[in-house]
Amino acid sequence: MSNDFYLNNPLIHADRQLANHSSNWVRQFSCEHLRPLIICRGPIRKEAMDVFTEMGISHFGILLSEKDSIVYRNALAPELRQFTDPDRVHRVPDYSGANKEERNQRIAQIIGIARDNGYNSIFAGYGFMAEDEAMVAAMEGAGLNFIGPCSRTVHDAGLKDEAKRTALQVGVSVTPGIDNGTALTLLKKHPDTAALQALAQEHGLTVAGLDDETLSLEARADLVLAASYKKGIDIYTVDELAETLTEAVERMAAEYPQNRVRLKAISGGGGKGQRILAIGEAAKTPEMVREILNEVKTTGVGDNKNVLVELNIETTRHQEIQVLGNGQWSLSLGGRDCSLQMHEQKLLEVSVTQESLSRAHEDAVAGGREQEAEVLAQDLVTLRGMETEAERFGEAVGLDSVSTFECIVDRDKHFFMEMNTRIQVEHRVSELCYGLRFSNPDNAEDSFVVNSLVETMVLLAAHGPHMPKPERVLRSNDTVEARLNATNQALRPNAGGVIEYWSDASAGEIRDDQGISLHNPDTDVFMKYTLAGAYDSNIALLLTEGESRLQTYQRMAEVIRRTKLSGRDLATNLEFHYGLVNWFIGQNINARPTTRFIVPYLTAVGELKRLANNIDLVLAYDRLGKAALEHQPETARAAYQQTLESKYSLLRRPLAELLAEPHVMAGWLSVNQHNYKLQGGGIEWLVNPIQLLADTYYFLDMEYRDDLPAAQVIWDHDHELLQAALDFYAQLSERLQVQSWADVQAKLQLSAAEVGQDEELWVSIQAAHLGFQSGMDILAVLPFIAASTGFFDLTVNPDLTINIPERLLDTELQDLMAKVLAPPPMASSDEILAASGGMFYPRETPEHEAYVELGQHFEAGDPLYIVEVMKMFNKVYAPFSGTVDAVLVEGDGVIISKGQPLFKITPDEVVVIESPDDVRARRRVVTNEFVESMH
Repeated sequence: MSNDFYLNNPLIHADRQLANHSSNWVRQFSCEHLRPLIICRGPIRKEAMDVFTEMGISHFGILLSEKDSIVYRNALAPELRQFTDPDRVHRVPDYSGANKEERNQRIAQIIGIARDNGYNSIFAGYGFMAEDEAMVAAMEGAGLNFIGPCSRTVHDAGLKDEAKRTALQVGVSVTPGIDNGTALTLLKKHPDTAALQALAQEHGLTVAGLDDETLSLEARADLVLAASYKKGIDIYTVDELAETLTEAVERMAAEYPQNRVRLKAISGGGGKGQRILAIGEAAKTPEMVREILNEVKTTGVGDNKNVLVELNIETTRHQEIQVLGNGQWSLSLGGRDCSLQMHEQKLLEVSVTQESLSRAHEDAVAGGREQEAEVLAQDLVTLRGMETEAERFGEAVGLDSVSTFECIVDRDKHFFMEMNTRIQVEHRVSELCYGLRFSNPDNAEDSFVVNSLVETMVLLAAHGPHMPKPERVLRSNDTVEARLNATNQALRPNAGGVIEYWSDASAGEIRDDQGISLHNPDTDVFMKYTLAGAYDSNIALLLTEGESRLQTYQRMAEVIRRTKLSGRDLATNLEFHYGLVNWFIGQNINARPTTRFIVPYLTAVGELKRLANNIDLVLAYDRLGKAALEHQPETARAAYQQTLESKYSLLRRPLAELLAEPHVMAGWLSVNQHNYKLQGGGIEWLVNPIQLLADTYYFLDMEYRDDLPAAQVIWDHDHELLQAALDFYAQLSERLQVQSWADVQAKLQLSAAEVGQDEELWVSIQAAHLGFQSGMDILAVLPFIAASTGFFDLTVNPDLTINIPERLLDTELQDLMAKVLAPPPMASSDEILAASGGMFYPRETPEHEAYVELGQHFEAGDPLYIVEVMKMFNKVYAPFSGTVDAVLVEGDGVIISKGQPLFKITPDEVVVIESPDDVRARRRVVTNEFVESMH
């Protein structure tokens, strides 16, 4: 279904064919005269193509990067097949260029393509080109209509330092820190107006306003800097800038000793160009600054290298407000909570609307949950404040399209971070909550509704000054979006995998991808898709909506439950999302996680996996069965043993699945935590274990279906046995007139006379009950693992904060559990292997020496190399100390694959590899601990 489902959904469809509208006032806003060139890729490209088509815009084209050719083998991407005219597909080396020179070449190339092919407008989606002021200005200068914020807005709002200054001027709360590191760097060498004038004269810079005494000295320094960027020269060095920023970090550390410090490139975004310095790490500032500038590709001569220094709010929640405007008015469309993120990359995004918060507050009050109600009331106040500030800031920067006002929230305080002057990846979250009604100022009945933010961007680009301020129309109270990424179980990028099968979208699912899940229109065969490392890790966006956040999460859980992905060397975060969504369902759907939640959560899941690895299900089932057998009469043991054997696969298969998939096990434990009690002598089930087993098959999407291979579902004979047990207890409950499991058990302990049953029948009922419950003790292995690891110590407090046990914040444990979740490639003791595929860089920058060289000794924790995976730069550190005997990869930007040997080394200490016998002995010890806990 993909985007087609989205666009054909009545909930989402709106009045797109304005040219055919009966109203003259509405028809004037037709956009059929636009001929856009799409210069981005991914889901937003597919969405733009669909939206343009439905709007009646028939002439549009796309850029196609050379790197796209490695994604689909021997075929164009599905979204490209709808082009009947190949002349509308324009090939370029890449979309944006690796440095300033290449970016300028690409801009000129795009302008040339537009002129030569009759395009009059440009759509850049949410790629970084969309926020490139020089690119936007060049398009405007070439007479092209840029579908997005104008260059003035991109400058005033998109550059983080400029945005912060504007925010202060219009009364928007900002985080403590400095935004003018480059100006301060310049003033250290040129400390007054005369020195700045001399500097400008020396470099032939034309700078107006240096004599303006109303400007601060820092503002005058900024004028000189702007002139230098325009001319393309450097008047400060990275070393000088790093020294200034180090001093700022040291001052902030002294003033706020309990907080870490964040460094952020003014041109970064989407997690790129940001680093957090731990307490006491000010000395690492120069290294981090270089990493940041490399990552956002602003190391060239004449690039603006400004980096912000900000206080890192440790308990922060990341929230953002969707905002749009036409240059005169500005309107907010509610918020999104994006706190569930890792490495500055968003994972799960949740709508935050006034309607939803009001309803949740009413429910909390009615339920007597006073602390929860108080938090929700404050969140409502905070949201209204952020929406007001977003509109005020949008008007201040002349916002004339769609953008995002990003904030961090700390209980009752909020701080503006930045404005992203482009449509966001997660824009669907907001547009599913609110539509826009544009009405004739002279006749309110004369109106049309827009439910797409991409369509809104097009309308504002084509008719902005004439567009009246719309009113927002509620569509859904709540929505949630899960980003399906190519990452391993520890959420590290995993490039190079191939998707060979993807199940169709299920009912209620909005799957937003670039057409990956569409079948070949001619053969109805799924087209294999390669997850190329050249792009970011996102595969698709999965969305659901509902009347409440709980309903929305439950629908998301159901969507993920039914989703099947398979392929070669394929790793995604689908299981992670299933576990996480169910964790919130089982805890409290209104929980307020901070941006620091995911790593401790992953660590807790890693602890589950570590213990699960040490459970031998065969041994556990055998020992539990023998213990139960001893309590049976001699005459019944043979039949009991046969029953145990007949149920082995019924019980083992779902348990084996859960032990193998720690994220899924985390979700199961969360939603079932109230279905049992652990006691000294074993476990007390608060629900019928038979029903729990059936629910587990459902949870794993293994319930009986005859249209799937046996390996994916419950086996026939197991299904018959399970169904017989369910039918038995359904009839028993009806016969005994009881519903709860406790009441059923109590009745079964009575004599036939006490329950008014026939003696012979009652004996057979009790015997059948004993047989159906035989072997069910093995289910207790899951609660045993949770209890042994303290999984439920990670819990939601009454005030909706999350209690994170201290152990889960230990960085050594976090690193260890990440390796448990995603074991590194097996290596011999004399080599270091690539943990992932990507681009290999042996040095910090081209000007630096390699981290390690032949014959060099290194210590554990020293940097060895950098690998660029899916646009993210990851520095890899030595896991142990040793000496380099050989460097097996030479050069910068070399493509490496996962498991490839990179260095031959002599370790300082001999690595002892655990033998298979040792592994079996360890598993036997842990399994016996579980069995003994049941007695």
